[in-house]
Order: sequence, then C-alpha cells, then structure tokens
Amino acid sequence: MMSEAVPDFSEEDVQKMLDNLDSFSDDEVKEIDRLVDELSARRQNQLAYDDLIEFCKAMMPDFIVGRHHRILADMLMGIERGDKDRVCVNIPPRHGKSQLVSIFYPAWFLGRNPSKKVMMVSHTTDLAVDFGRKVRNLISTPEYQAIFPTVKLAVDSKSAGRWNTNVGGEYYACGVGSALAGRGADLLLIDDPHSEQDVISGNFSVFEKAYEWYTFGARTRLMPGGRVAIIQTRWHMDDLTGRAVKDMAQNDRADQFEVIEFPAILEIEDGETGELVEKPLWPEFFDLEALLRTKASMPTFQWNAQYQQKPTAEEASIVKREWWNWWGEENPPACEYIIMSLDSAAEKHNRADYTALTTWGVFYNEDDNAYNIILLNSIKQRIEFHELKELAMQEYADWEPDSFIVEKKSSGVALYQEMRRMGLPVSEYTPHRGSGDKLARLNAVSDIVASGLCWVPQTRWAEEVVEEIAGFPFMSNDDLVDSTVMALMRFRQGGFIRLPTDELEEQRYFKRQGTGYY
Repeated sequence: MMSEAVPDFSEEDVQKMLDNLDSFSDDEVKEIDRLVDELSARRQNQLAYDDLIEFCKAMMPDFIVGRHHRILADMLMGIERGDKDRVCVNIPPRHGKSQLVSIFYPAWFLGRNPSKKVMMVSHTTDLAVDFGRKVRNLISTPEYQAIFPTVKLAVDSKSAGRWNTNVGGEYYACGVGSALAGRGADLLLIDDPHSEQDVISGNFSVFEKAYEWYTFGARTRLMPGGRVAIIQTRWHMDDLTGRAVKDMAQNDRADQFEVIEFPAILEIEDGETGELVEKPLWPEFFDLEALLRTKASMPTFQWNAQYQQKPTAEEASIVKREWWNWWGEENPPACEYIIMSLDSAAEKHNRADYTALTTWGVFYNEDDNAYNIILLNSIKQRIEFHELKELAMQEYADWEPDSFIVEKKSSGVALYQEMRRMGLPVSEYTPHRGSGDKLARLNAVSDIVASGLCWVPQTRWAEEVVEEIAGFPFMSNDDLVDSTVMALMRFRQGGFIRLPTDELEEQRYFKRQGTGYY
C-alpha cells in the first residue's frame, strides 16, 4: 500500500453521501464533489504505485503505450517484486525503450524501495548521467510526490550521476568500462551497452571488452539478492545479449536470463485466411510502410540485427539456420561411424580463442534412404593443455569415436602426439591460414548442410553451433565453425556423404584424365 496517512473518509462513506445527495446543502454538495475528486486522485495514485505503466501515464500523460511496453513493464515489475532476477529484453530503436526503462522504471523502483541501490549503465557515462538527471528531477515533481509522498532526495543530492534518497537509497550512473570500486547495486540496469559507432568501426573486440567489464566489473557489484535487467537493441552476435545467451548454453550454473525479443515487424497469422501477414510492433507510433522504408534504406544485416533482433545476416550467411534439421527425440540415432573434431586454442585467458570439440555421427535415415549426419555433442571452453588432455580423454571414452581429428596448432600438436603414442585413432588436420581460406573451407561443406542431411539436437549447446556457423564471418569467435568444417570435410572425403555434385565432379575428373590433362 501507499506510504501515506489513512484518509478520514472511505469510498463507502462517499458513496453513502452520493446516495443521499438531496439531504445536503449546496455548500455540503460542493464539499462532497471535492471528496469525490480527491478519492479519484487517490485511486489513480494507488494504481501508479502498484503498476509501472500507470506510473508512466501519471508522469507523462501523452506517453503512447504499446503492447510491447506492457510486456516489458511486467518483466520489470517481476524484477522489483523479486519474482525474476535476470531479464534480457531486445527491442528496436525508437520504440520507447529508454523512456520506460531508464527514466520511469528506476524512479518507480526507488519509490517502492527507497533504501535500495540502483546502478544505471549505458554505453557512455554522459548518456547514463543524463538518465540520472531526469530520474532525479522526476522525483522532485508534485506528481511523483503525490504517489510516493515519503520518498525525497537527500539534501546533498546535487550530482546528476550520483545522488541519494532521504533513507539511504542510492542512484549511480556510469558508462561501460567505468571504475566501480566501492559501488554496490541491488538493481543493475543496463540500457544499450553498445553504440552504433562500435559496429561501424568494425572493431568487434569492443563486444568482448564490454562483456569482460560486465562479468568482472558490474556483475561483481551486486548485493546479495541483486537483480540484473539488460535492455538493448541487438547489434552483433557477440553483443552483451549474445554473450549472456552463450554463457547459458555452455554452463548451467551461469546466470539464467529470461530473454524476450521484440522484432519491429511481426509475422502474425491472419484470423480469416490463415496466412502470415506483416504487422508493426508499435502500430500506434510506427506504421508498416514507415518500417519498410527504413528497411529499404539500410543494409540487410543491420536491419536484421537492430530492428528484427536477429544479428545474423541471413542473406549473407554461407550456411543458413533453416538448412539444419532439428532432432526432436531424446536419444540420438544409432550411428555407424563417429568423428570427433578438435579445434584447440593457444592459451587460456579471457581474450584467447576457445577450444572447440564437436562430436558427429553418420546414420542411415530410412525416411530419405540416405546417410545423414548428426551432431552428438559440442564443448567450447577456454582451457589449458592439461585440462584439454583430460577433456579429450574423457570425451573419447564416452563416445569411442572411429576417428579423432585434431588441428595441428598450439596445444593440439602436443595432444596429437600424445594420442598417437597411446595408439588412438587420431588424425591431423593442417589447414591454410587466413580468413579467406576459412571462408573457402566453409563454402566447401555448405552444400552438405543445404542438402538437408545434417541434424542437430534441440539443446542450447547445439543452438550455439548453429548460431556461430550462421554468423560466420561476422563473429569474433569461429572455433565451432572450424571444428564443424573439419568433421564435415572428413565425412565427405571418406565417402560417407555423397551429393549429386560429388558425382558430377568425379565425372569431370575422369574425363580430364582421359583427355590427357593428367
């Protein structure tokens, strides 16, 4: 309930007066009218106290509330109640995100929790401080005080980026990369940790730096029971949302975010025709034609990322998501031949490449009367050699592969030699260096996936493999790509998978031989 004195009249009292209005004098009727207005105002203030959207409307009556704002507000209120502790929301630009998340929400949160500490983060300190100024000014308005009459700013709260409430609550604004020593947070709000300039620069290491700062900086500032809300427009597969999702896929103990995506253009089934039709996310503000004009004016990969929250450029992908088949059964099929494929990293530190170990099997699919390939397991970690050896031996024991492919680089060289001494079926892989060669190698196996012969299980770690391959070459890491390519090439070279193009290539080869080219 609202923190205010109990009124000296109730709704029942007022209703009784209204029912007997003829028995009152003109002056008394005027007083009753005043009580009715006061009661209505108290109702509205209580609604604003209880509900974030109602609070937004009270602070900004002309705020255009879309359906996505309601969904977003419900998630944020879940954070405030403690029903949720990690949420991640991806939303297009200019869809009312910052107004709701970075201004109204922290003001509402502190109104209900005036002794809590809020840390507001954006891609620059200046932007975060500007949010802080607006929140601070909002708390001082008569409208806010009517809803939260006991919540005040501390008398010394002059700084826009750092101020306190009258009962010890704190608001602290900072940019990604800021020093945070001595700071604490009950609520960590992150609004757009990346900027357009990060993407335009082509220096994708900025995403890794932002992730490191979050992991080893902001994340460590949380108080016991602290909560995190990441609200952003997607820019890249390795932006903060992307890394959070990858962490969840790789480690069950990682922060488990509830993720929701809002594409600017939705595909909705027409109730009459049953056909999928395009609808704008926020029709009250952006109509479909305006969004389509925006789409036509920018590169496809930018539209997919920023507006549709799919940072992989589908049209530019060498291997597309929809080419993979999803294995819906709990157990994999019986495989006739299993290949493990290892792409090892040079060293273990936060910016090093990952070690990627994937396991693949070939099985006969009676539905299409052909041999198919299925992903059996995938592991992606930053590990040192002794850990790599333990991992490789454990995975070998678990899967008993017929072939173990090791790329001869870095720690893979030592592992290859060790496995050979042990008499294990290990074979080396020594590709040419360079990104162009990587593109060529992925192109060389892309038709295997495009043919519909490749399956992946419905798991997070399998989704990570699909996403990394779909995002290549626009991703900062491609370790799973390398591991997958090695396995698929070996299946093809071994004759396990044959496509019509392979037969045509053989015909051309023998024809050249017969004409004296060889």
